[in-house]
Amino acid sequence: MWRPWPLLVELTCMANMKEIARMAGVSLGTVSHVLNRSAPVREPLRRRVEEAVQAVGYQPSALARGLRRDKTNMIGMVIPDVTNPFFPAVVRGAEDTAFANGYRLVLCNTDNDHSKELVHLNELRTYLPSGLIVIPSDFSDLTRQAESYQKSGAAVVCVDRLPRRWHGDSVTAANEQGAYAAIRHLIQLGHRRIAAIAGPLHLTNSEQRLCGFRRAMAEAGLSVAPEYLQESSFDLAGGRSRAMLLLRMLPRPTAIFGGNDMIAMGVLQAIHELGLRCPEDVSVMGFDDLDFAALINPPLASVLQPGYQLGATAARILLDRVHGDDGPARHIVLPTELRIRESIAPPREVEARAGETRRNGTAARRRKTSIRKPRKKK
Repeated sequence: MWRPWPLLVELTCMANMKEIARMAGVSLGTVSHVLNRSAPVREPLRRRVEEAVQAVGYQPSALARGLRRDKTNMIGMVIPDVTNPFFPAVVRGAEDTAFANGYRLVLCNTDNDHSKELVHLNELRTYLPSGLIVIPSDFSDLTRQAESYQKSGAAVVCVDRLPRRWHGDSVTAANEQGAYAAIRHLIQLGHRRIAAIAGPLHLTNSEQRLCGFRRAMAEAGLSVAPEYLQESSFDLAGGRSRAMLLLRMLPRPTAIFGGNDMIAMGVLQAIHELGLRCPEDVSVMGFDDLDFAALINPPLASVLQPGYQLGATAARILLDRVHGDDGPARHIVLPTELRIRESIAPPREVEARAGETRRNGTAARRRKTSIRKPRKKK
């Protein structure tokens, strides 16, 4: 279907440029060369054009330029939940990198709604973006849509969560290794009854974190009761509701691993509401290491995944593609780090055994001292 608005954009820009040319007393080509820096212009002429531009209040149209070049300097970015504190850091990393290289980021929030996601993707296409950075919503597989963008000449990079059949460029964190390290640490503290509240298991990052949990437990020879594995949305309400179930179980888990920090926050809320204490009654471990993790009470132990670097790396790959890199797909996995804080501690039974051992050792030393024979005088 033909739409008149691209032509209107061009005509409007042309009318403005003609007015600038008239005021500056130069040709339309000279105005174009000054605005687009497409050819050198003598200093006096350039100054007159710039003064006319200021007088008219002219703003070059990125869309009109894009219509001439088939692409604009815009990059579309689609994220699933702008209220989740993890995603703004990813967006900031992508935006900083894009801006530093002369590109502008257009952000779309899907509210984890696949139908809304498709609307955004279709609308973004009309802006002729140079590329697309996408974090898929829940229950979406954007492989077909992403490949459609690629066929139109736009670069596409998927971040954090990946469509199941996606074979293009991607940037993720070491989700499995991060979760594995977290559970290994809990086991080393003496925990044996460890539960997990995973994010939605159809998402690749949730699945990978649960794999890390299972691997650590299996290597330690620990079985996991099926009811100790819960699935939740990646938010506080989901974490709280699943934690309420776990904390009422007998025997109760001594530690709970949250699939992200928002889930872990929900666990802490449930512990407080049930009159329990963290870490005395239940240890809690999160994943993300959001800014608030170190500020709450108790400070939340978590696995740091580098949100800013995820976004910045995705933007760098995308810009490489825009500038001609046509090599094989790049799959970047950024490392995670374990951050130990006061929300975890040895379980009570381990503390009790350690206390009993200390008391027995002290008593033995006292008995040994009391029966020591006095030295004979020489």
